[in-house]
Amino acid sequence: MFSAVPYPLIGRPERQSGPLPNAGRGGRRARAEEWPAGLAHAKISGAARANIEIDIVNDRAGFHAMKAEWNDLFSRAAGSEHFFQSYNWLWHWVEHYVQPEGNTGPELAIVTVRRGGRLIALWPLVRERCLGLTRLAWMGAPVSQYGDVLIDPSCDTAEVLAVSWQKLVARLAPDLVALRKVRAGATVLPLLRSLGARVTERQKAPYLDLGTAADFASYESRYPAKLRKNRRRQMRRLEERGRVSFESHAGGASAHDLANLAVLLKRAWLKDRGLVSPALVDERMRRFLPATVEAANYATGGRVSALKLSGETAGIAVSYACQDRLLLHVIVYGLKFEKQGAGNLLVEACLRDAKAAGVKTVDLMAPGDRYKLDWADGAVDVCDYAMPLSMRGRVVAALYLGKLRPALKSAVMRLPISLRRWIAGTGGVAGAT
Repeated sequence: MFSAVPYPLIGRPERQSGPLPNAGRGGRRARAEEWPAGLAHAKISGAARANIEIDIVNDRAGFHAMKAEWNDLFSRAAGSEHFFQSYNWLWHWVEHYVQPEGNTGPELAIVTVRRGGRLIALWPLVRERCLGLTRLAWMGAPVSQYGDVLIDPSCDTAEVLAVSWQKLVARLAPDLVALRKVRAGATVLPLLRSLGARVTERQKAPYLDLGTAADFASYESRYPAKLRKNRRRQMRRLEERGRVSFESHAGGASAHDLANLAVLLKRAWLKDRGLVSPALVDERMRRFLPATVEAANYATGGRVSALKLSGETAGIAVSYACQDRLLLHVIVYGLKFEKQGAGNLLVEACLRDAKAAGVKTVDLMAPGDRYKLDWADGAVDVCDYAMPLSMRGRVVAALYLGKLRPALKSAVMRLPISLRRWIAGTGGVAGAT
């Protein structure tokens, strides 16, 4: 079984988790009902602006120069769900997904807020041209899962959000602000609701609350006896075919190679089901994911776990630890091992290992697929928001994001699987995960 090797952590391991459905911690967060309508457009008092400096970082050099103060703010402001706003994770993303200045692609547009020279808030954003307009979005796409701002808990969150929003709109002049994967309880959420931002997609992010049980055996008892018996039967079937082993790697060449294989297995799994994920067919993903788990410098807390049968890899999980949360980013198994329940056995092994390492929350992240919900104790709402700021932005938000894209996804998924497999085999997009 997995060895109980402590997970490398990002953030503050001593910090305790708050209520799981509202895990947007880091000081007092103004609830949506506390925000007067139109506050984001209101005239901000001179006191709120006193000693406030707001700047835009739009190049790699500026981002690299922020490392120390970004990490300092993260240690003060971030909860475990803010992993994807950590500097090290985004450093790897910048290295793989942001082209040198002067090339096409997303341009950094990091909004920094300082008081008396000290960084008290930041919006990790990019600016890009898309569909004939200027759009602002979170840094990290398409590999990050949750988007949010970071704000020092000693500050008035509502005022800092309002002041920085007004400034970023004036300085960056976007047609559309499209912020994907915003969790319930996110720091930025009250502002988006005050603005009347449109929800363009709703998902669920399932989670497991391991902290409620003394050990894994106690935790596992909450599952129906039939499910536990089924997993034992799957293990016996797998053992009949050879020697079953588990291994886990935090850093190094083995982690790199397994992460690379995970991308290839995931592509094969999607093709078999007639699906294509644009993120996974992009070769940048195949370079990015292994780099995040191998790195000693700019370590992310990444770990790669593998289920093996007589030395052959049957399943792989790529996860990241932040404080007392483990985020399972990729879970995949080889198609030849599907009937032996390799996916279930891999998840069980990961959970057992996580519990032994002191993890309190295992985050399965969106989407809320059936197999995730079967394991989960609950799920958190995760929504995409669009805020149009021009006529072109309103058209794209209403017609494309609000209607056309969901309709296209639905239409494609109604196609016969044989046709979707053919489309996937030709490299066409038959759906997104």
